[in-house]
Amino acid sequence: MERTRFFRRPVVWIILVILGAVVLSQLFTAGPSYHRVDTSVALDQLNKGGIDKVVFQDKEQTLQIDLKDKAKFGDTNTDRIEAQFPYEVGGQVWNEVLEAKSANRITGPADTKVSSDSIWVSLLVNLLPIALLVLLLLFFMSQMQGGGSRVLNFGKSKAKMITKDTPKTTFADVAGAEEAVEELHEIKDFLQNPAKYQALGAKIPKGVLLFGPPGTGKTLLARAVAGEAGVPFYSISGSDFVEMFVGVGASRVRDLFEQAKANAPAIVFVDEIDAVGRHRGAGMGGGHDEREQTLNQLLVEMDGFDTKGGVILIAATNRPDILDPALLRPGRFDRQIPVDAPDMEGRKAILRVHGKGKPFTPDVDLDAVARRTPGFSGADLANVINESALLTARKDQRAITNDSLEESIDRVIAGPQRRTRVMSDQEKKITAYHEGGHALVAWALPHAAPVHKVTILSRGRSLGHTLVLPTEDKYTQTRAEMIDTLAYALGGRAAEELVFHEPTTGAGNDIEKATQLARAMITQYGMSSKLGAIKYGTSGDEPFLGRNMGHERDYSDSVAAEIDGEMRALIELAHDEAWEILVEYRDVLDSMVLELMEKETLSTADMARICARVVKRPPLAPYNGFGKRMPSTEPPVLTPAEKEKLKAQATADGISVGGASNNSDGIH
Repeated sequence: MERTRFFRRPVVWIILVILGAVVLSQLFTAGPSYHRVDTSVALDQLNKGGIDKVVFQDKEQTLQIDLKDKAKFGDTNTDRIEAQFPYEVGGQVWNEVLEAKSANRITGPADTKVSSDSIWVSLLVNLLPIALLVLLLLFFMSQMQGGGSRVLNFGKSKAKMITKDTPKTTFADVAGAEEAVEELHEIKDFLQNPAKYQALGAKIPKGVLLFGPPGTGKTLLARAVAGEAGVPFYSISGSDFVEMFVGVGASRVRDLFEQAKANAPAIVFVDEIDAVGRHRGAGMGGGHDEREQTLNQLLVEMDGFDTKGGVILIAATNRPDILDPALLRPGRFDRQIPVDAPDMEGRKAILRVHGKGKPFTPDVDLDAVARRTPGFSGADLANVINESALLTARKDQRAITNDSLEESIDRVIAGPQRRTRVMSDQEKKITAYHEGGHALVAWALPHAAPVHKVTILSRGRSLGHTLVLPTEDKYTQTRAEMIDTLAYALGGRAAEELVFHEPTTGAGNDIEKATQLARAMITQYGMSSKLGAIKYGTSGDEPFLGRNMGHERDYSDSVAAEIDGEMRALIELAHDEAWEILVEYRDVLDSMVLELMEKETLSTADMARICARVVKRPPLAPYNGFGKRMPSTEPPVLTPAEKEKLKAQATADGISVGGASNNSDGIH
């Protein structure tokens, strides 16, 4: 079918005719072949004689000689020779021909020939421009009639319509985003049962914005809506609207919503809407922007929906802060659904979804994997499962093991192991002390997360790493916890200074993170008693100017000096704490380094054995920035669950529980 349709195209037949004409012209104009010789050889032959015929071709600057008998020219015996001469000696060559003719050394004719192009070639050259114009005209006509034009349909939408034949993704394939699924379930019900809501006077939402970090499942949720809704679903990327031609984006927006309205109820999904939905008027020149025209048309289309039309726009972005306020107002995006990184239960559900159908050894506990992956997005967890399957196949094993899962987590966090990187014994020892310093400081600090693993195996850009994992998901941090994080970050640097008496470049990333955290504590979170609860500096990036050009300092030079001083004080406080821990437990640090040099990786059990005598340090530098505000001496109120826990603990310790104080049960 496709071959028959191909040969029906007039363009194909025209090309075939032109090629045939060229081939025929070459066949008809091809003459006998001549052996090419130097001009001096041809002139010498004219002097010798024995020539039957001579042809002097003026245009090609060649002299063709037909001999009566074959002669040897180099390694070739032939009776036809040809020489090409320079234009300047053409007259001299012709005089030699005339002289040979008059001396009867040429028995046949001696002609001059001015060759002309083949009639077919001349016809082809003359008709080629006309043929190209005809081809171009036929092409435009076929495009106009066929409707699939890429030339004339610049303004047509590039949206892909998801049909029933497309492999479906359903809400059952989505895990770890229960709130978002619940909201989108309601959208699905709006489309399938609009009368139920219209009877109560409710209006169908016009737009739903999914926003959150990359890899959290925004596009997956949209695909699930497409698989569940049972209505036409149009999918397009924000970048598909914008072209180099002015007005194309707005035209595509109009065409997209015309298609959706014609097939209502329908869903339109725009992925990465920040490509067209950024703040208007943010360009450097301040002039009109093609993006702005596209955004204006999008705003008009969203606000012009028929309330009973059943067309809903779903959009996804990981930069909601740069979207135009007019796009986010109610009446356009009525619902804004955050899609964040999953919590513990969400990670468990995601791992079960991606682990479905994959063989695991009996000792594999996906819940333990979820506990080891705080902060991982859905895409990260999917990558962990996939990497573990690939590692298992690489080892020719038939089931995924705990070791494969552990290795895949390390690969996602720090990159693949650099087996070809060879370090000297001295560098390996420095790395062991560096990582041991991190681990020992984290083990001794009261607010640091528990140490899960210490390794000196090189991965990615790092020579080793220490992995600490919180026991539960945390969404806020206290000042004391952040100071402990600073001390943990500087533990490696402190160990280098203590043992080797000078720092190395290995602490560069640690210092960068510690500096960022200290600056945030002072300028964003108001954790300096000297500077108070004031935010210093602008944190929002201009949508077109970039991170640095859009930043402005809104404080004086003297305040900047105070900020630097407070940052230095925090860093020094944490650095001193790490130093004191390492000095106090130097023997523990040395034991840890010896085992690291031998095993290369230490587990939680190894750390517990090595650090058995390490005692948790008291909290560092309590906050005293209250000024005249005196904190309350009363403890926080206890919840019923906390009271029951205290009672159970007291009973276990053999303590009787008596009367109550002003806000909690008293323990006597």
